[in-house]
Amino acid sequence: MHRNWKRLLSTTIVLVSTPVALAAQEPLDSVDHGFAPSGNVSVVARFQEAQPSGLAALPDGRLILSFPRSSVDHGGPRLGVWKDGVLTPYPDAAAQARFVSPLGMTVDAKGRLWLLDEGLVAGQTAPARPHLYAIDPFGDRIVEDIPLTAPAALPDTHVNDVRIDLTHGSAGTAYISDTSFKDHPGIIIVDLATGQVRRVLTGAPEVRPDPGFAMMVDGELHRFDARHPQMAQGGIDGIVLNVDATRLYWTPLSSRRLYSLPTALLADPATSPARLRGAIRDEGEIGVADGMAAGPDGSLFFTDIERHAIERRWPDGHLSTVAHDPRLVAPDSIGLTPNGLFVTVGQWSRMPGNHKGRDLQERPWLLVHVAWPKPAQR
Repeated sequence: MHRNWKRLLSTTIVLVSTPVALAAQEPLDSVDHGFAPSGNVSVVARFQEAQPSGLAALPDGRLILSFPRSSVDHGGPRLGVWKDGVLTPYPDAAAQARFVSPLGMTVDAKGRLWLLDEGLVAGQTAPARPHLYAIDPFGDRIVEDIPLTAPAALPDTHVNDVRIDLTHGSAGTAYISDTSFKDHPGIIIVDLATGQVRRVLTGAPEVRPDPGFAMMVDGELHRFDARHPQMAQGGIDGIVLNVDATRLYWTPLSSRRLYSLPTALLADPATSPARLRGAIRDEGEIGVADGMAAGPDGSLFFTDIERHAIERRWPDGHLSTVAHDPRLVAPDSIGLTPNGLFVTVGQWSRMPGNHKGRDLQERPWLLVHVAWPKPAQR
């Protein structure tokens, strides 16, 4: 606690405890209960040199963290496994040179880890060269390397998150959110059997920032500005498959709306753009979300940047709060486990690019655990 706050707190105690202070007998004014932490958030790890972003929980319980380099370059692991308080390069030290800027990741129904690489380092002027990797966690080795090339990848492509659907295609289908560094967001689709890459919904309203969008960041209200950002902003960001992989859900980062599409249409190259657009379902408003995860009961979990929270959307559409804590400054990715959730905390709106080169981030960056609230169901 800052020394000035200690002095103020000490002064307040004296005033309240003085017998002549009649105000002490007045009823307390009501406050927003959301300002008090929910009490189920605990810090698992603190990082001083690089901010964790992507997160995946392997079948054996190991946690995999990605440390992207597209905003700020750094030393240390680019992809690491966190176990017993130690971060170790993953799948090994030699693979680190192969990765450029690992970001989103997911674990498929067979237990394989799929990793998106932005292919871009801070200060780089050449176009990004994104890749999709598959890592076998049972042998800890890279088993797939799929370049995400033009025309599916655009000059301003910013691959963000990935989900793997093993119910469509002979080897499965990957869905990738392209948030876009400018204003050409869309969904990249990969046939995992052939490595063929294509693109859908580029620039559709449902993947773009909402017109006039504004949000609260660190107590300041900011509006979306493509040319002069003051906060983390962009198009389609968080994506997630429901439990039976029949629908893909997503939300643009600069939006509060959730959308979905049947994967049977998304995975089929023969689906016309008009039919795909017509099948989009507006699932209603949620919070300003970055990371998303799906529960086995059909629930969807998402980070809530504006409320410093983790929210839950139940199968019937009901919303509830899993946790809220002022330390959740731009909560990023979610790793779901039987005992709760692991969440990376990124402070993305404090990056120098949003403040005319001034770095407002406050070290350390965090990995937190969120225990299930009691009761854990409705």
